[in-house]
Amino acid sequence: MNRLQNEQSAYLRSAAHQPIHWFGWGEEAFATARAQQKPILLDIGAVWCHWCHVMDMESYENDAMANIINDHFVAIKVDRDERPDVDARYQAAVSAIAGQGGWPLTAFLLPDGRVFYGGTYFPPNDRYGRPGFPKVLLALAEVFKNDPTKVLQNADEVEKFTRNYLSRSSDNDEFSPRLIQSALNAVSREHDVRYGGFGTEPKFPHASAIELLLQKYHATGEQWMMDTVNRTLRAMAKGGVYDQLGGGFHRYSVDEKWIVPHFEKMLYDNAPLLSNYVHAFQATGDPFFRLVALDILRYVKEVLSDQAKGGFYASQDADVEFGDDGSYFTWTIDDARAALSPEEFQVAQLRYNIFEQGEMPHDQRQNVLFVDKSPDEIAHSLQKPLNEVMLLLEQAKEKLRIARNKRRAPFVDKTIYASWNGMMISSYLE
Repeated sequence: MNRLQNEQSAYLRSAAHQPIHWFGWGEEAFATARAQQKPILLDIGAVWCHWCHVMDMESYENDAMANIINDHFVAIKVDRDERPDVDARYQAAVSAIAGQGGWPLTAFLLPDGRVFYGGTYFPPNDRYGRPGFPKVLLALAEVFKNDPTKVLQNADEVEKFTRNYLSRSSDNDEFSPRLIQSALNAVSREHDVRYGGFGTEPKFPHASAIELLLQKYHATGEQWMMDTVNRTLRAMAKGGVYDQLGGGFHRYSVDEKWIVPHFEKMLYDNAPLLSNYVHAFQATGDPFFRLVALDILRYVKEVLSDQAKGGFYASQDADVEFGDDGSYFTWTIDDARAALSPEEFQVAQLRYNIFEQGEMPHDQRQNVLFVDKSPDEIAHSLQKPLNEVMLLLEQAKEKLRIARNKRRAPFVDKTIYASWNGMMISSYLE
């Protein structure tokens, strides 16, 4: 076990068994780097992050890779949920180098903390158009030792960019109403009139944009704003990005139709989305929005809250173990048949689009449940009375939920962050 065994963060403790001599974020790590005149390898990730787990398994749990890191670097691991301040600084720095950030964030620092190189996920060998991690590690260790002038020049340039970026993003210029109109123009321009949401894949919920539209609609009554909200909230709640059995939203959709999600569920996503659906119900009286809001509350109560002591948990992971990619949430056609009666399966198959070929690219037998047909359409297709179809759908949904609850569930990070709890408390009060 390395030093991380004593950390509070579940993400850091999950790496305590790795053969790397990890430090947590703190002065001890930087003092060690200064004393040994070694560069720092900084890994920033999260317990819910799929590619963080991939890089852990491929690289950080590999003895040969660990030997390279331990010989040439001082290694620091950071939980981005626990230290968003550290993450923000180094995301900006790595974006200056690689053109993008993300998690895992892999940064190489001078002993004083300045970045001279970085990226996100590095594969264990040359793959995806990216160099293999051992090649990167050895090249950087060599240049740090033999060409310090070049390393310092890189660090100076990155630091200059980072300072300018962070100062722009935190300036205190006087607020102008023009900013609101500019945001509304961007929302209108980026709205997907076919599938709802904003932009193309991957699609994130953008709850703050929805909230802005709701507030402005309340003030002005402009119908396009409510049309945008209605189309987006309905499409998300009917898609696979919403957990049709357990309630609550996954983090984002990899496709523009909201069907295939990244399966982690975050408190900081479900809190503002809960407010969106509450406010949409208040604005329209449509019971659909009310039911989604209640379903989010049910999920949070059952999975993301401490019912005994109070407080809301941080997140639920996407995967149960390495390589499963959301299998807890997906269904083969045989899985569904085994859980349901023939009549229940018949309606559930049409409702949730459960067929031999599913939606998951890594295993096309796996179906993501999303609402494909309405009860009226199912009744018409099967020539059954609507009330019978409604009853069968209710029974099928409950049986599928019971069957899924027997599976091993993804890990829940029970850390309680004050800011995220504030968001959910506000949404609960709404």
